[in-house]
Amino acid sequence: MTTTSERGAGSRARQASHHVSQSVFDGSRLRVVLLVDVHDGAQQEFLEAYEQLCNQVASVPGHVSDQLCQSIENPSQWLITSEWESAPPFLAWVNSEEHVRMVEPLHSCVRDTRSLRFHVVRETGGPAKGADQAGRRLQTAPRIGDGVIRHALTFTVKPGSEEIVAKILADYDSPEPKVDDTTRLCRTSLFMHGNRVVRAVEVRGDLLAALRHVARQPEVRAVEEAINPHLEQDRDLGDPESARVFFTRAALPAVHHVTAGPREPQGERYALYYPARPERGMQLAELLAHRDEAAADDPRSPVLRSTIFQRDDVVVRLIDVHGAIEEADPGHILGLSDSAQVTELTTLLDDAADMDVATSKDGSLARLFELARMDLVTDRRSPDA
Repeated sequence: MTTTSERGAGSRARQASHHVSQSVFDGSRLRVVLLVDVHDGAQQEFLEAYEQLCNQVASVPGHVSDQLCQSIENPSQWLITSEWESAPPFLAWVNSEEHVRMVEPLHSCVRDTRSLRFHVVRETGGPAKGADQAGRRLQTAPRIGDGVIRHALTFTVKPGSEEIVAKILADYDSPEPKVDDTTRLCRTSLFMHGNRVVRAVEVRGDLLAALRHVARQPEVRAVEEAINPHLEQDRDLGDPESARVFFTRAALPAVHHVTAGPREPQGERYALYYPARPERGMQLAELLAHRDEAAADDPRSPVLRSTIFQRDDVVVRLIDVHGAIEEADPGHILGLSDSAQVTELTTLLDDAADMDVATSKDGSLARLFELARMDLVTDRRSPDA
């Protein structure tokens, strides 16, 4: 048996930090597994829709190959696996409007789907004949997580309705945290920046089961109905297709998580919104990830934990901070220390004509922190989380 491990150069050859429990930025190959439950009698329709999709995805940058498999026990169960050069190109595609349109023909013949994404850590057996060995990078080491899955949703509300929406989102009873014997809601943090809403959740167990559990709760359904008139994107959660499209577009995946300090103290939670320039979102998220990873080894950093969420040009950094944030180094809090990079990668300063770039570096970064800082709406923890 032959085991191949990464021997790349540069940042991709760095050993994985013990502080990082989740990251899409190590350059290793990605294996995506899609479990599909097809409506009875719709197998041929599904196969034709898949072949159309397969031809389209073959031209997507970063895509390597895919396979379609049908269960030998239940003809309604199918499995699609695909290989990608790394996670970033896959995430850029799967979170795009192009992908929403591309998979639309599948919806009429599919009852349910579940997507799983994996970095390749080890590979047994010889490589395929003619395979590009330089491009077949493997994750350098297994990551040690904390058993928590992190995910977020983001959407915008109509300008002028921000205060009404914030009150609706703050004034509701928390749903039952226990989903089943293996899944539990740990924490929900909700922030706003202008008319953008970000809801971050932490779950132990099955994320999909937890999200479905929350969506069924009467108190949550009432909140969703109450904010519907204020959304910029119309939706009907009673219509499965409308709900699917809305939540597909609202998904804000976690792309990096760093834990610098011990589990305690918990610290104060903040969220920062970095509106990226067009097609620079992934680059900005990666820069923030590397900065957080380096800061995790700096005893002067007050940031205990950091999670970076990214989708298209929306980048959000959720941080738990120890001590008074006003006394902290604004570079550590912001995750960026170069205002030139901020200007190059984000639009934070585009509407900040009043910012005095001639002030001290710390003064400029402190002002940038205030521009990026999101308003806390609610932060709820399960009692035994």
